[in-house]
Amino acid sequence: MKKNFFIAFEGIDGSGKSTQVKLLKGKLEAEGLKVYTTCEPTDSPMGKMIRDIFSGRAEGDHRTIAALFVADRLDHLLNKKNGILKMLEEGYTVITDRYYLSSYAYQSPYMDLDWVIKANSLSAGLLRPDLNIYIDITPEMSIERLNRGRTSIELYETLDNLTNVRTKYFEIMELLKDEEEVLVVDGDRTHEAISNEIWHAILHRFLQTPAM
Repeated sequence: MKKNFFIAFEGIDGSGKSTQVKLLKGKLEAEGLKVYTTCEPTDSPMGKMIRDIFSGRAEGDHRTIAALFVADRLDHLLNKKNGILKMLEEGYTVITDRYYLSSYAYQSPYMDLDWVIKANSLSAGLLRPDLNIYIDITPEMSIERLNRGRTSIELYETLDNLTNVRTKYFEIMELLKDEEEVLVVDGDRTHEAISNEIWHAILHRFLQTPAM
């Protein structure tokens, strides 16, 4: 049984990541684990700049966005107050809504994937997730959920772009299958059904004591 671990949720916009982060946190805490949840972009100055660009309050080239994510992610890991590495050292299981696979998928339609991977290599070298959980929905479902739950649409939230991003996610998961542990979950189900599948995987990988 592993004492604590690091999980990253991935998926295109509207896939239900934030809901599943909350549900998993509750189940882990019921098992007696200390759990810290976080997300990217963060609320750091770099993260705020990213959010401003996404919402249209500021302008930024795709290369600028990629570089901002690199900086925001490193601070996310290394921040001495509440960085991921510090929280893991303090015994928390950490769950993040997005990590570097998001950068690979969202930025590679506009930039060379090798560059994006290399630019994030410091973060990957510092900490790889014990498990990436990819919640899969169609781009059409994504747009439907975004239109239902939002008053405005952000930079990457178009049907064409989300189609490209979903394709990139699967290309990247195949490319990195020997390096990254990924669980792909069908997101076109109830929150409860998705949560139960994720919980079964967590129990199997981290919480069950191996038989002697």
